[in-house]
Amino acid sequence: MTTSFRPDALIAQDIDAYLAQHQRKTLLRFITCGSVDDGKSTLIGRLLYDSRMIFDDQLAALEADSKRVGTQGQEIDFALLVDGLAAEREQGITIDVAYRFFATEKRKFIVADTPGHEQYTRNMVTGASTADLAVILIDARKGVLTQTRRHSYLAHLIGIRHVVLAVNKMDLVGYDQAIYDAIVADYAAFAKSIGIAAFTPIPISGFKGDNVTAPSSNTPWYAGPSLIEHLETIELDADTDRAKPFRMAVQWVSRPNIDFRGFAGTIAAGTIAPGNAVRVLPSGKTSTVARIVTFDGDLDIAVAGQSVTLTLADEIDCSRGDVIAIADASPQVADQFEATIVWMADDALLPGRGYWLKLGTQTVTAQVHAPKYQVNVNTLEQVAAKTLDLNAIGVANLVTDKPIVFEPYADSRELGGFILIDKLTNATVAAGMLHFALRRARDVHWQSVDVTRAAHAQQKGQEPKVLWFTGLSGSGKSTIANLVEKKLFALGRHSYLLDGDNVRHGLNKDLGFNDADRIENIRRVGEVAKLMTDAGLIVLTAFISPFRAERELVRAMLPAGDFVEIFVDTPLAVAEARDVKGLYKKARTGEIANFTGISSPYEAPERPDIRVDTTAETPEAAAERIVEHIMGVWSPDL
Repeated sequence: MTTSFRPDALIAQDIDAYLAQHQRKTLLRFITCGSVDDGKSTLIGRLLYDSRMIFDDQLAALEADSKRVGTQGQEIDFALLVDGLAAEREQGITIDVAYRFFATEKRKFIVADTPGHEQYTRNMVTGASTADLAVILIDARKGVLTQTRRHSYLAHLIGIRHVVLAVNKMDLVGYDQAIYDAIVADYAAFAKSIGIAAFTPIPISGFKGDNVTAPSSNTPWYAGPSLIEHLETIELDADTDRAKPFRMAVQWVSRPNIDFRGFAGTIAAGTIAPGNAVRVLPSGKTSTVARIVTFDGDLDIAVAGQSVTLTLADEIDCSRGDVIAIADASPQVADQFEATIVWMADDALLPGRGYWLKLGTQTVTAQVHAPKYQVNVNTLEQVAAKTLDLNAIGVANLVTDKPIVFEPYADSRELGGFILIDKLTNATVAAGMLHFALRRARDVHWQSVDVTRAAHAQQKGQEPKVLWFTGLSGSGKSTIANLVEKKLFALGRHSYLLDGDNVRHGLNKDLGFNDADRIENIRRVGEVAKLMTDAGLIVLTAFISPFRAERELVRAMLPAGDFVEIFVDTPLAVAEARDVKGLYKKARTGEIANFTGISSPYEAPERPDIRVDTTAETPEAAAERIVEHIMGVWSPDL
């Protein structure tokens, strides 16, 4: 018996060659979606199994689990490879997005198994946001269902250009071509109605393996490719991205030493080379590329998908959130847009509330207006809506607190797709796609004036501020605010008091007391207060202003330190006992809805600038202390 011997160097050489070949393979990201129990997890498990991406110990565990929880006798339940959560195995459904990697000789793949249940539509949107292709599964016994339509609509909405219609469980209908053809015709009619121009139908059985990795003899009437053959040969969007104008969002500024200043990021579209003229947005400053720096050395050219550091020939202002673009074909800059929004939070959208909007590396405050309409994904009907609830899809205008660099989502996912984040919880509440900038965003410009805010303040000999009194109805806000203004007036200060009831007789007479109207009420008052401080005034406001987010929104409108939050802290029982206007009594009997403290929440300030305990301090003493604070005499008992 002879034994062949191979030196370690040759083995290492083979490994290096294999790794190099593997790295050259293109990567396809795709999702599987559809209704509950259409076989998405089973299909992915079959792909992993047939591509030999399962270790021996995983296979042994899978066989044991299949015997324990499966219903197929001794056969392998491939869905268990993907349904990793215990809750999923117990319920037999997928409730999270499971990502799996596998590879064939021709291509690498990352597949996202997305939930089929309507309750978890937001998870499906998450999985689809980075996908190049969607595999829409349909149970051959059930045909096109509501979730089939919903997920197809979302996939198209999110910009997935490649769609595979996998008619699954053909083994359970006897591989009947007539059933397959009827399902394809039904889906084709729906796909056309939502704008899907083309899709690839394939009859499969994820459980049996028919037409998954190889053609099946059970479907002699089908002459198309197997699923894996189609996935291996589909043209990727990367080539299309490289043909677009150059775009790179700046992720961070690299300053390893005094002689080097580079701008790092991933190229979203186009190509770039040293000497190319570029424009930095939103400032609009121009320069040329001096070097393209990478860990492995400088490049002569860089393309979409590469992470690089650019150095510019000129010292211009550029920081995280800016976008470097080719100079003669730059993206747009605006602060008002129309957008499609997919609401992903349990609490409904509050129009007018300030949310963080994150688009690429840009983060700004955005307010969403009341929806123009909500989309019924089954009928495609545009339904009137005042807000958006969990999983709802609607079209609305939104406004950002400063201009951002963007392109319509149809042209660029990177500069057109955004998420909304709740400022208090940091939870992602929505995903969205920008359509276009509103005309007023382009045609309305800020008019420069010669008499500035500082000049107004100097003329009046005071520092403008907003004294924001907040607290329950009956807490004493208006009483204390009125005393403070009288003291300021006596001191020769220029001030104005905006009272909650008074502004509702004019400026805000069109607003009610639901959450959305309360938010708009505070937004308008904040804008008025800002204009008054620009005129050099000390502005006092006495409003319940029940939500922290809106109080912080007003604070953000003003220069640092100019917003003084004064919490008039009165227990509910004390405020209700006073009940000067009889409002609590009406709220208790149901005559007044959405009353703060009774049927609507009050979010007390967590760190107010000044706290007034009305159970321990008289209004006169509180007013005196507030004036001392404003005049620069700090009292430690705040």
